Amino acid sequence: MVRGAGLRVTRPRLAVLSVVHDHPHADTHSVLALVRRDFGEVSHQAGYDVLRDLTDAGLIRRFQPSGSVARYEARVGDNHHHLVCRSCGAIADVDGAVGDAPCLTPPDGSGYEINDAEVIYWGRCPECVAASTSSG
Repeated sequence: MVRGAGLRVTRPRLAVLSVVHDHPHADTHSVLALVRRDFGEVSHQAGYDVLRDLTDAGLIRRFQPSGSVARYEARVGDNHHHLVCRSCGAIADVDGAVGDAPCLTPPDGSGYEINDAEVIYWGRCPECVAASTSSG
């Protein structure tokens, strides 16, 4: 996978890729902490460089909900979006609309050639909804 993306296969790249696969939506700090815990020491700079390289190569995806730090996931190349809980910050994937990708066809594209759209739904997760109805 790494070599197929035109990157040299290194221990830090494999470690970061493994962590991002196992911990979708993890932030940079969490990814680096898990890499260090499970695979040994990796410098901060090397970790940031690997995240950038894997993102640029299309092996992982970086997204940043408003008011949040950047998050990473290994689910790439499909039309999916995210649900973010305003109460606890939980993040879940949600598939995009079936059929044509309607979010890629805005009413006024202003001449842009659009090839990607990022949609984030905001609300409360089922656990936070249940907690608020059981306590009230």
